[in-house]
Amino acid sequence: MTKAGKVATLTRGQAARLGRALGGRPARPRPGGQAARMPFVLLVVALLGGGLISLLLLNSALNEGSFQLSKLRKETTTLTDEEQALQRDVDAYSAPDALQRRAHELGLVPGGSPVFIGPDGGTAGSPAVAEAPPSPTPTPTPPPAQPAAGQSPAAPTAPAPAQPAPSGSPQPSQTPGR
Repeated sequence: MTKAGKVATLTRGQAARLGRALGGRPARPRPGGQAARMPFVLLVVALLGGGLISLLLLNSALNEGSFQLSKLRKETTTLTDEEQALQRDVDAYSAPDALQRRAHELGLVPGGSPVFIGPDGGTAGSPAVAEAPPSPTPTPTPPPAQPAAGQSPAAPTAPAPAQPAPSGSPQPSQTPGR
């Protein structure tokens, strides 16, 4: 084979390298190569933009949920405090001493022995009219003693009697454990 025959059997890649080595002009890039890259670049840019926008929307939704959760926690705390205050009022009104005081204010008196009516219409026990118990008499307090000469007045040794609460306010329960 001749030298020219060998050149004809070269592959396309080998021929391109040989042409560059011999100082031939470089091959022109295909005009379709640049245009084929453009849709891919636009697709990548669109995906990145869409991802950023969706992250922004997701972040704002999470922040809104966080604010709503904080508001609901504050409201729950307020309602819990109100519930506890109402429960204290109910406990104060249902305490035995508060019930007795309120019944006395309404003019009710303690009942006597109970009377039972049997299925045949007979009664067990003797019916009696309830009588109001006598009012307790206040004990007189002695006048305060005059201090002796040269002594400073001392504080009273006996505690002052407790003032009764106004009729509308409940008294706290004196029962231990409440």
